[in-house]
Amino acid sequence: MARHLITSALPYINGIKHLGNMVGSMLPADVYARYLRRRGHDVLYICATDEHGTPAELAAKEQGIPVAEFCAQAHDAQKAVYDGFGLAFDYFGRSSSPQNVEITQHFARRLNENGFIEERAIRQVYSPADGRFLPDRYVEGTCPHCGYDKARGDQCENCTRVLDPTDLINPRSAISGSTDLEVRETKHLFLLQSKLESEVREWVARHDKDWPQLASSIAHKWLTEGLHDRAITRDLDWGVPVPADTWPELAAEGKVFYVWFDAPIEYIGATKEWSDQNPESRDWKSWWYDVDTDVRYTEFMAKDNVPFHTVMFPATELGVREPWKKVDYVKAFNWLTYYGGKFSTSQKRGVFTDQALEILPADYWRYFLIANAPESDDASFTWEHFTATVNKDLADTLGNFVNRVLSFSKKRFGEQVPAGGEPGEAETKLGAEIARLLAEYEEHLEALQFRKAAAALRALWSAGNSYLEEKAPWLEIKTDKDGAALTLRTAMNLIHLYAVVSEPLIPSASAAMRAAFALADDTAPWVSEDEARALASVPAGTPFTVPPVLFAKLTDDDLETYKERFGGGDTAA
Repeated sequence: MARHLITSALPYINGIKHLGNMVGSMLPADVYARYLRRRGHDVLYICATDEHGTPAELAAKEQGIPVAEFCAQAHDAQKAVYDGFGLAFDYFGRSSSPQNVEITQHFARRLNENGFIEERAIRQVYSPADGRFLPDRYVEGTCPHCGYDKARGDQCENCTRVLDPTDLINPRSAISGSTDLEVRETKHLFLLQSKLESEVREWVARHDKDWPQLASSIAHKWLTEGLHDRAITRDLDWGVPVPADTWPELAAEGKVFYVWFDAPIEYIGATKEWSDQNPESRDWKSWWYDVDTDVRYTEFMAKDNVPFHTVMFPATELGVREPWKKVDYVKAFNWLTYYGGKFSTSQKRGVFTDQALEILPADYWRYFLIANAPESDDASFTWEHFTATVNKDLADTLGNFVNRVLSFSKKRFGEQVPAGGEPGEAETKLGAEIARLLAEYEEHLEALQFRKAAAALRALWSAGNSYLEEKAPWLEIKTDKDGAALTLRTAMNLIHLYAVVSEPLIPSASAAMRAAFALADDTAPWVSEDEARALASVPAGTPFTVPPVLFAKLTDDDLETYKERFGGGDTAA
């Protein structure tokens, strides 16, 4: 059985992320990791804050604190939100860690030894008003490709095209706003991607049949345009230092590596951070070094990050000429929009993850986002859609089923699961349907088809409601008390099954459902096909309690409150 290495896009350190970031990487990765763990796989889910680069420096400057202090505080703030969302990372690290510095510098030395790094004199934007060279993100202007007037000097947020600062129209300093910019000569290190293009092309081609179309098409688009040599150092105070033993002149000038060079390496660095916490039982290299046949590596990210992980970082790994693990499967997502407009951290448009948790518990958001994950196309968040989904799927289909079964049984049969008669035709039919739907749910999770998985889970919940409506124990009890007891016992077994298999999506509600039954040894991680057919894991006589309401129904007043706070319709477009 293969071990599963899972990573999600590193959230940038500057600010709490919005719901689009959550559904585009970390949440589906968590759902997949939880599912694999429950199926008995050895799983390592690694993520970290991406802490280097100009936005961190600018944010720290704005707050008047050292950038290291800013990043430490921001890391803790982000981690608290992810804990609130129930993200079960095996380790959540920091790209500024000593481990990442060590491994990044190792990669750079090896690339240099192999002839894939070159020192070049380039002409770079200099701001007399700021008295310094401006790294790419310190230069803002209009994108020459799409006309977006807030494009940065490394990439246009609007059209995702990679840029150089000198490409921008009407450039200005992001520090002072000065448009009095000059171009002067300075030296930087370049990764010679052009020399690695054929190897990258061959490597990408090997994954064409495996990767989703979105990931594959983006990788091929970059390759069609050709791989260009890229500067991998910047003039910053904060970053992985260029090693003085290899480039003494650049190190003396204070050059650091470009954030997009060291950030992907942090997946390895964070694994070493995890390993270093308990080195006697953890071996970071066993997940990353010379393990192609032993470890299956799956990455989760939104489409704007895909080029860096399907082309740029593989080029780095290939150029190192060491057997570092490369990604096997890239699960790429389109964007979640807010009423058709982009979520934007910089413009504070949309719902941010800390705000979401202030409004409702994590399971509401986890289920909605997975059920509407932007897999085949962009998806739109609206409060109307969110409210309708919560009420129909969570409150009515699942929550109401759990409450009415347990409440009615307690009222008519006491606080133990009733016995009743032997299962009949309706129960046999139900068991077969549950087994079929469970297999469908598993198939979609295995294939990383999250919307389809959520639909299959919803169908499992609906099957319980259909059975309950068909048997109508509130009427059945008037003429056949044993029959009503059998119906309720079967429905309680459905609740327990739902508790087990819903855990990847709604872990808190699943725990509450499972805790309703006082089973002596309730440790089963999953439900087999035979168990789904039998629906007998909660035997008669088992004590139970009625849990608090799993999911509260949202009202029209709630909807209006949310829209007033966050905007809706035209106000967000």
